[in-house]
Amino acid sequence: MLIDLTDNDAFGGSAFWSTMTWLRENDPVHWHESGGGFWAVTRYADAVDVYRDSDIFSSRYGMRLDTNKLAVAAVAQRMLIVSDPPEHTQLKRVLNKSVFPDDIEDLVRDIVRTLLTEALAEGELDVVDVIRRLPTRVVCALLGVPRPEWDWLGRTMNGAFEGEDEETRSGNHAEIFLYFTELLRERRKNPGEDFVSRIATDRRETADGEAELTDEEIIVNCNGVMAGGNETTRYSAAGGLLAFTQNPDQWALLRSGGPAVIPTAVEEILRWTTPGVHVMRTAMRPTRIRDRDIAVGDRVTVWNVSANRDERAFPDAGRFLIDRAPNRHLAFGGGRHLCLGARLARLELSVFLEELVEHVSSVELIGEPDYTASNFTWGCRYLPVRLTPSLVPTA
Repeated sequence: MLIDLTDNDAFGGSAFWSTMTWLRENDPVHWHESGGGFWAVTRYADAVDVYRDSDIFSSRYGMRLDTNKLAVAAVAQRMLIVSDPPEHTQLKRVLNKSVFPDDIEDLVRDIVRTLLTEALAEGELDVVDVIRRLPTRVVCALLGVPRPEWDWLGRTMNGAFEGEDEETRSGNHAEIFLYFTELLRERRKNPGEDFVSRIATDRRETADGEAELTDEEIIVNCNGVMAGGNETTRYSAAGGLLAFTQNPDQWALLRSGGPAVIPTAVEEILRWTTPGVHVMRTAMRPTRIRDRDIAVGDRVTVWNVSANRDERAFPDAGRFLIDRAPNRHLAFGGGRHLCLGARLARLELSVFLEELVEHVSSVELIGEPDYTASNFTWGCRYLPVRLTPSLVPTA
């Protein structure tokens, strides 16, 4: 079987799922010669082992295949996603306690209701265009971004990750870094209760004692929070809606199951969609995965999209079942690098589903969905639907 996991175009639809199935069954720790050479881990149990052993499998040298080595080196051990302990532990402790204020659910619900009201007024629409505003607005509010700038920053973030060429993506990234540089400068002068203000004055442990985060650490991690908070919720919510149009029995269960089915539905949507396609680690010492010898410096990629469809871990893995339990998926990765935004993404999806069943009686697909062409972050980027409002709120 011809396999090229570096070909982004191969991920532009749903054909790659069959490639993942073949790898799981025939070559679960696959040496991929092209693209500089790397290992592809596709079974759930092996993926969990890689995530858990951060001493052997390091994040500081990049966490995706097309990593810009110079860019990563510039922020390694300062940006959460490309750091190892003890710096990773110290950074995460500071960032984690600042990203989830007490009133977050009220904020999320208000944003979801506003967006659903706008969507129902249109009736027929590309629902991704609406959904993408949910995580953007929530994260902007948490970071203290002024409301008039929410949609601009969201468009800029989309351009940074989905721009048509490298020049466009780099230009948008530069805009984001400049924006957060200016926002941090303002918050140092006039602090508030937002994320940027809190981490600007918080302290973390270092080898020489406690110290404030540097401006660089704050700015690069604001960018990381913005990116992480944007992609998972957007692609999962859109992919979940698509799954409901394709599985009307599960839509009926969601509407009739009451609050008890919401948590399991959220987890199944995350497993089913798995926006984070792969994550990369670098081997720091010789090791083995199954019968394969891994050398120092080898790149090891965990394919979350494959692990989350592994029948060994998920019976009937090829079916979308919103009452599935247990459901220990890897949509947020695992181990020390379990996504900082996992709790927020779960809350956003939970509130989205609650408000959806309250205000929408049916979701009908009225055209062909379109997908991102990326081996790193995957999901619906266009989903034309018809939304029918509920005449009577669902009990």
